[in-house]
Amino acid sequence: MKYIRLFIICVVLSAAFNACKLGQKYVQPQLNLPAAFDETSAADTAAFADLKWWDIYSDSLLQNLINRTLEHNKDLLIADARIKELAAMKRVSVAEMLPAIGGSAYIQKEGLNYGGDNYKNDPENGLKLSVSWELDLWGNLRWAKDRSVAQLLASVEARRALQISLIAQVAQAYFELVALDHEYAIVTQTLDARKEAVRIAKLRYEGGLTAETSYQQAEVEYARTATYIPVLQRNISLKENEISLLTGQYPTEIKRSGYSEQVDLPKTIPVGLPSDLLERRPDIRQAEQQLIAANAEVGMAYTNRFPRLTLTAQGGLESDEFKNFFKSPMHFLGANLLGPVFDMGRRQATYRAKQAAYEQECLRYENTVLKAFTDVRNALVTFNKIQDIYLSWLKLEQSTKSTMDLAQLQYINGVISYINVLDAQRNYFDARIGLSNALRNKQLCMVQLYKALGGGW
Repeated sequence: MKYIRLFIICVVLSAAFNACKLGQKYVQPQLNLPAAFDETSAADTAAFADLKWWDIYSDSLLQNLINRTLEHNKDLLIADARIKELAAMKRVSVAEMLPAIGGSAYIQKEGLNYGGDNYKNDPENGLKLSVSWELDLWGNLRWAKDRSVAQLLASVEARRALQISLIAQVAQAYFELVALDHEYAIVTQTLDARKEAVRIAKLRYEGGLTAETSYQQAEVEYARTATYIPVLQRNISLKENEISLLTGQYPTEIKRSGYSEQVDLPKTIPVGLPSDLLERRPDIRQAEQQLIAANAEVGMAYTNRFPRLTLTAQGGLESDEFKNFFKSPMHFLGANLLGPVFDMGRRQATYRAKQAAYEQECLRYENTVLKAFTDVRNALVTFNKIQDIYLSWLKLEQSTKSTMDLAQLQYINGVISYINVLDAQRNYFDARIGLSNALRNKQLCMVQLYKALGGGW
């Protein structure tokens, strides 16, 4: 009985020691954040990223594609499975801190015959319950738990960051697909016009109004325009395949809306406080959780240098004859202290290595923050200039259209040569394509700004 009391006293004292946790507590690195993202953005508690993604992307067909992506994208499903894995591993690390209880029942018979003339039976029957508990004297097991929790949270943030990225990828690919449709329409319209120009040039040549050179130039320009058709058809198919992969389905035709020339951008966008970006961007929070996990590994390596104490207790029944089995109680109490004596500096080197790994994670965290602010600044610069770029292309498109109409009229009246008409037609064609791309870029700038600010999850 006194041994049991002694064991209980050891457990209580050891539990008191569990309050001791050696190692450096995690402290978030100091970041000298700017007061604003750029000179054009005012500090505001509201943010464009606080809007739901379905409020940003109002096209119902695009919303369907995004919803399908969030349900069936394979990378996202892999991230979900990873979270389940790390949640189970976190439960393992918590269980390591608690006593382990086991039981055994056995019947065994051993025959001995030492010297060859003294055969002896040695049967034994037993039913035992055992308890084993490694006491966390220095905090090693608690550091292990902190690491597993941080790894779990990092996987959750990684999943959120992946979701933001996928929403942006689907939206961008969708707008690019619509723009390719419009570019294809421009090329087919231009090709029809080139075909008509060939017909007119042939009639004028055969009528003796122009030289054969003008007719040949018209055919060359028609052939040149025709080369765009298979390239655009290929690009459209590839873009549909890209969207199909994102949505987790085999390559198929993608339903999309028609081209619209109306993309109204707000004059200003509230971007929120720079410090809020640390909370909104999952990749930053993921980097910080990885930093916390690295700090916990430093704590584990530090406490691994100290002795580890394990208490064991066993009780039950044990007898060499089954008839006396229930009259034969037994118990066993033990304590095992295991500590390093001389390991050639292995534990110390491991500790130094984990410290260096923590320094890497600190720098990686700071670099993630820098990249995030760069993303926002780049998106803001694009947003502030995209309207001017679009208006300049619109003006160019209108000017080249007037020039082309005038050139065609002058050619019919014999004032200028056909080469001048071709130059005017090429300039108008290039301006139409550039205007289409500028409109597409207006849509994409909203996608990139929304993603950079951490919106979408």
